[in-house]
Amino acid sequence: MSGLEPFGARLRRAMDERGPLCVGIDPHASLLAEWGLNDDVAGLERFSRTVVEAVAERVAVLKPQSAFFERFGSRGIAVLEKSVAEARAAGALVVMDAKRGDIGSTMAAYAESFLHKDAPLFSDALTVSPYLGYGSLAPAVALARENGAGLFVLALTSNPEGGEVQHAVRPDGRNVGATMLAHLAAENAGEGPLGSFGAVVGATLGDLSTYDLAIDGPLLAPGIGAQGATPADLPRVFGPVVGNVVPNVSRGVLRHGPDTVALRDAAARFADDIRQAVTSS
Repeated sequence: MSGLEPFGARLRRAMDERGPLCVGIDPHASLLAEWGLNDDVAGLERFSRTVVEAVAERVAVLKPQSAFFERFGSRGIAVLEKSVAEARAAGALVVMDAKRGDIGSTMAAYAESFLHKDAPLFSDALTVSPYLGYGSLAPAVALARENGAGLFVLALTSNPEGGEVQHAVRPDGRNVGATMLAHLAAENAGEGPLGSFGAVVGATLGDLSTYDLAIDGPLLAPGIGAQGATPADLPRVFGPVVGNVVPNVSRGVLRHGPDTVALRDAAARFADDIRQAVTSS
C-alpha cells in the first residue's frame, strides 16, 4: 500500500471543504487562440500554468485532458507532468481525463502510467472506458486500490453517440450503462465515507430516475456550461445522490482567461451556484 488515504475519502473531504466543482484543463487550439497564445508548447505551458495558479488552491478537482498535451509529443507530456504536480501541491485533486481502456498487460501499463505512486503522471484518479468489458479494467482497479487512487468509469456519457452502446440491452434485460453502475456499486461496497470508484454520468441527460445511481461513489458530471446544462439542473438529473456529484466545467471557466482574477471569479460563481443548487435540493 502507498500509505495514501483512499481517493474517495480524500474527495469527500475536498468536496465538503471546497465545494464539489471540477474545472477542466482543456488547452485546445481554439482556446489558446482566444487567450492570444500560439498553438505550441509555450502556449500550452502558459495556459496550463495560468489555470493552475488561478484555481488549484480553491477548487476540489482539476481535470486535465491528456489528449491536448499528448498532441505536442514529449514536450507536451512534460508540461502535463508539471501541471499535475503543481495542482496537487496546491491542494487540488487531479483527475486525469485519458479514457484509457484495453486488456491484460496493456491495461496494466496504462494503469501504471497514471495510478502508480511513483509514476511521473501519478494522478488521484483516472477516467477509463469499460467497453472491452468491465473485467478488462481489473488491472486499473487493483492498482488504484494499492495506491489510494480512484477511477471514473464511462457509464452514461453526455455525447449523443454513446447511447448506441450504453443503452444497448443485455440478455438479462438491463442495459449496458446500468450494468456498469452495478459493477461500481459492488466495487464500493463497505467503503466510506465515499467509495473510490466513480461513474461518468452526463449532466445533460435529463431524468435518470430509471437508473440506480446510488453506487456509493462519486459521479463525475460533464456538460455544465458550454454543453447546455446548468447547476440548477443537477438535483433534477441526479436526485437523492446529488451530494455525490462532481460537476465538471471547462469552457465556462476557461473562456475567461488569461486573466487569473477573471478565471478565479468564474470558478467561484460556478462553485456558488452548484453549492446553492445542491444544498437547496
